[in-house]
Amino acid sequence: MRILVIEDEAALADALEEILKQNNYMVDVVYRGPDGLDYASSGIYDLILLDIMLPGMDGLTILKTLRQRQISTPVILLTAKSEVSDIITGLDAGNDDYLAKPFSTGELLARIRALSRRSNNYTGELLTFEDLTLNRGTMELSCHNDTIRLGLKEVQIMELFLKNPRQIMSKDLLLEKVWGIDSNAEYNNIEVYISFLRQKLSSLGTAAQIRTIRGVGYQLEI
Repeated sequence: MRILVIEDEAALADALEEILKQNNYMVDVVYRGPDGLDYASSGIYDLILLDIMLPGMDGLTILKTLRQRQISTPVILLTAKSEVSDIITGLDAGNDDYLAKPFSTGELLARIRALSRRSNNYTGELLTFEDLTLNRGTMELSCHNDTIRLGLKEVQIMELFLKNPRQIMSKDLLLEKVWGIDSNAEYNNIEVYISFLRQKLSSLGTAAQIRTIRGVGYQLEI
């Protein structure tokens, strides 16, 4: 799950990034409104944490613009304001949830999980395809009675494959989803991790395999 944090208070933004990464979320952070709109408009995020008071463009304007562009990514507004009028304005603009500062780490994570459960593509901790199962909570990949532990990036890549079985995943999409828009990662980074995953799939004895679609990307198939 990739989350975009749009927050101008650098200390809070960096703390949110660390907390989310510790909980196995992929995170991008931006500090200005216009940059936040650009990132959010990419459509690659599963959830957005959006501050209302931002330099260059306020959070409500970003939210309204996203909804006008038919981008339905769930949004949690973060703000120091807690008046009813601000909550109503945010909800009317297309907001999904509202969290007033200061807030606890536990409450933030609970709200993220709640929005994930309400998402149309929510699948819980377990993802399956044929004889293969990924437990995102324990970061373990299983086939029948055999289990192997994956690294974080391996989990993130397998999650994309298992959510989109038999669909071709382009290298560009994998880079954006797993490494992030501003990452310096290149195609060879993907190739290395695909190689790791193929070795682990082979050791599990699963019928599933990652097929290379030359010049395009990869596909999980039987």
